[in-house]
Amino acid sequence: MSLQSWPLTSFTRLFPSTPTPRHAAPVHLESALNESSSFQVGLHTDEDKLRVTATTEGPDGWAVRVRRVGYVPMLHHNMQGPGNPADLDGVGQIPGYVPDPLFDESTVLLGRDETHAFWITIRPSRNTKPGTHAVTVILTPERGRPQRHRITVRIHDLALPKRRNFPIVQWFYADSLMDWYKTDWFDQRFWAIAEPYFHNVVSHGQSGVLVPCFTPPTDGVKRPTQLLHVSRTGRNRYAFDWRDVRRYMRLADRCGVDHFEWNHLFTQWGVKHAIRIYEGQGRGERRLWAPSTGATSPVYRAFLSQFLPELRNFLRREGFLHRTLFHLSDEPHGEEHLVNYRKARQMLREVAPWMKVMDALTDIAFAKQGLTDMPVPSIQSALDFHKAGIPSWCYYCCGPRGPYLNRLMDTPLAKIAMHGFLFYRWPFKGFLHWGYNYWYQSQTRNLIDPFTVQDGLFWDRGWAYGDTFCVYPGPEGPIDSMRWELFGESMQDYQLLQARNVDRNHPLLRPIRTFADFPKHAAWRQKVRHQLLTGKL
Repeated sequence: MSLQSWPLTSFTRLFPSTPTPRHAAPVHLESALNESSSFQVGLHTDEDKLRVTATTEGPDGWAVRVRRVGYVPMLHHNMQGPGNPADLDGVGQIPGYVPDPLFDESTVLLGRDETHAFWITIRPSRNTKPGTHAVTVILTPERGRPQRHRITVRIHDLALPKRRNFPIVQWFYADSLMDWYKTDWFDQRFWAIAEPYFHNVVSHGQSGVLVPCFTPPTDGVKRPTQLLHVSRTGRNRYAFDWRDVRRYMRLADRCGVDHFEWNHLFTQWGVKHAIRIYEGQGRGERRLWAPSTGATSPVYRAFLSQFLPELRNFLRREGFLHRTLFHLSDEPHGEEHLVNYRKARQMLREVAPWMKVMDALTDIAFAKQGLTDMPVPSIQSALDFHKAGIPSWCYYCCGPRGPYLNRLMDTPLAKIAMHGFLFYRWPFKGFLHWGYNYWYQSQTRNLIDPFTVQDGLFWDRGWAYGDTFCVYPGPEGPIDSMRWELFGESMQDYQLLQARNVDRNHPLLRPIRTFADFPKHAAWRQKVRHQLLTGKL
């Protein structure tokens, strides 16, 4: 047979040399009334060249989306050694091509002895009745007969409520959009391309976006992306034009964004300096002060004393104040940083006593001294904060790896699908990640091609493949990754747990012991989801 095809779940990566299965198990999905789910159809041919087109048949009104699974090169594993199969995917395939981007294409060109796949996402219509339904995928090769695969979907009589009390924010890089799409600062092209990205974050369970009022002072000196127009009116006197800040936030709000994350007010990794703020919006890079200006210097204090009251008034007028998250400095650690952070926090308390701050940090001393209103520790130490009774968010960045939860390009997909269950297991207040769309060489302004580079060209010094971004740039908007799709689906599990009002210590969840020790096979998640969907707890 020139074309071999088979259905499979969305928890298995098919690499170019993955062999065809001897026996393909049927795929059965379970879903709430308003839940998205996905599966794959694998393809293989023994011909030199064969073009195959996929079409679908499903219940009236259902949204059924077909995408071709694309391959990108991955030069190294993110962890060394064979590892545990539940913690490391692609053994024997990496270095090589890894499936990740999902192209909105329904045709694939197969070469001899190559394996490819289509990714099928389904969402029931609003008037779907509970019961068992079917979606059929028809594969039509340019030579030979069409092949059909029927997938059953059991819809349960339950609608998932909107997720409550657990914001998710991942840093949204306006500079990536400006450079990749070649916009002229915040021109019409920028606003047109930002909108589908805002819709994308919301559709995948992310509730917040970063607002670059000033150029974010993280990961090197970035190209200016300053929404706020600043004019110097005298010695240490300034005027502010909020028009582009307002437009950005209103657009995100219309797209469904719930939270706005403000950029850090002090430099990263040390809290030593004032951030770079430019005259105007950054054209010509005319800075208001030297980069060496101290974090608590009179010059910067004078600026913040004028800016922060106006910021509060602006957010109150727009109705966004209660939905805004503020940062002081990213990832402070050690005694020197502790001293600097304490001074900066005290200055903010004096000039903006209304402001609460949250920061990514792993040193529990910052939280114990009350310097951070809402700490955001790494998942490697987050349970220490929980045991100490310190309310916190959680995050991961580059690591931890190995047995820990993550979303890297060699993290098994079944493991990625556990995010929702793990976030629910403990009373964390939210999740932060730094890499929604960071398309640069590490710490530079050098744009990379995300379809060929996924580690910021920094794997040798600790960055991970798949950590820097979860969407690829498409012609008119984002291209999802498999990792991003499963992350979004996993957050529906959080909604499902909330819908059933499951106690965090319920026996169902006891196998989830830490962020490293938890069930990592799809069968466990499917079994527990069945119990939740049927209400048989």
